[in-house]
Amino acid sequence: MLGPRLDLRQSQALVMTPQLRQAIKLLQFSNLEVAAFIDEELERNPLLERDETPDLPPAEAPAPDQLPVPEPADTAAAIAGDTLPEASPLDADAANTYDPGSPSDGEPTYGESSYGDSPYGSGGRADFDDEERGIDSYAAAEPTLRERLSEQLRLSFADHADRLVAAHILAMLEPSGRLGAEPAAIADALGIPLAHVERVRAAMMRFEPVGMFARSLAECLAVQLAERNRLDPAMQALLDNLDLLARRDMRRLMEACGVDAEDMADMVAELRRLDPKPGAETGPPATAIVPDVLMRAAPDGTWLLELNPETLPRLIVNQSFSARVVPRASREDRAFLADKLQTANWLVKSLQQRAQTILKVASEIVAQQDAFFRHGVLHLRPLILRDIAAAVEMHESTVSRVTSNKYIATPRGNFELKYFFTTAIAASAGGEAHSAEAIRHRIRAMVGGEKPDDILSDDAIVAVLRREGVEIARRTVAKYREVLNIPSSVQRKREKAMAL
Repeated sequence: MLGPRLDLRQSQALVMTPQLRQAIKLLQFSNLEVAAFIDEELERNPLLERDETPDLPPAEAPAPDQLPVPEPADTAAAIAGDTLPEASPLDADAANTYDPGSPSDGEPTYGESSYGDSPYGSGGRADFDDEERGIDSYAAAEPTLRERLSEQLRLSFADHADRLVAAHILAMLEPSGRLGAEPAAIADALGIPLAHVERVRAAMMRFEPVGMFARSLAECLAVQLAERNRLDPAMQALLDNLDLLARRDMRRLMEACGVDAEDMADMVAELRRLDPKPGAETGPPATAIVPDVLMRAAPDGTWLLELNPETLPRLIVNQSFSARVVPRASREDRAFLADKLQTANWLVKSLQQRAQTILKVASEIVAQQDAFFRHGVLHLRPLILRDIAAAVEMHESTVSRVTSNKYIATPRGNFELKYFFTTAIAASAGGEAHSAEAIRHRIRAMVGGEKPDDILSDDAIVAVLRREGVEIARRTVAKYREVLNIPSSVQRKREKAMAL
């Protein structure tokens, strides 16, 4: 019989809590993104502070296993009670700290807890006044490229009409430095002759950096050459035939310019010294890579790994603040503080777990690629995420998140952890497989050692690699050559013949 009824059933389901989602994101963040996330948390959470106390010497630092790890606060109990629950059995001035620490006895340091001495917390001041601006904060900001061009515009044109045309041209500027509109369209929009627009634009192309506001690559390079007094008829002919240069058809290019191979080589070298995109500096400045893991050799020949303390901010859960505020707080305020205490404790634990996971995965990668660090890229082993995941007993997705945007400083330079994962190229006669990165390095070395009268074709490279025990197809060699930006054998033969 059909009808409504109530049933009680038990089932299991995986629920992604907001904190779990945030912990997964935190694991994938780079050190810059973690720093930005922590800055936001410091602004939102009054119980969370940055520990800026100097590090203790290793002999005086307390052992991590002697310090209690705070448990998350019970929010419901805190709301019902009159005071917040204590996260540790210590006094009210105790604070839970995330500290990257330093290596001890050659073992990697994952993080430890310490406690502050200040009754106001080590991350702040008693009067809550954080306004400690130095003289550097009053320094003038570096002007942008558009601001520098605007200043040159005001100094270059005295006539009001010229300034109006120049301002309109500046508004059409693209990030590369090219003019994003046709001069004829600008003239129609302003209701002035085209010659007026071109006269103003010709003056603006001499602004610093030279070559801005050009309509094409050839025009941009021509203005820079004219500024250097190097725009002769032969060079102009070269600019008119940039398509031949792109195809590396040097024979037809020398005929068009009326020069020999030596002069053509000098002209091409001079073109390469010019800036094809003088406005590219308007983009954000390049960020220096700060490694997350530091690696060095131990006296016994093994490798020592430690987390970079510069990428691991130390945080404090300031319980003394809650102890002073709770007695005078309302029920809503106590609930708010309980939630913030739980969030702060969770963040400290998440940062520590993130550090442990990064170091664990990096240690396994170093162990797997030991031959690379000792002998070079030709000894890089094929490696996939599944290999590391099985070794550290983690899921492949976790290993993928850990190795994304994380860098390790090694005796051979800084590398992204993703660099060590390469596909396998089969070996002939059933030998050990080769890494694709090692094969690309071998191809680059072979091409770099070519003689002008002995240029290796893709088939010749395949033959050499097969003699060395690498089973590889011609199309794979061509693909790797294109990835390395190596021209074809025909183009390389033309270039080296011209250089003779």
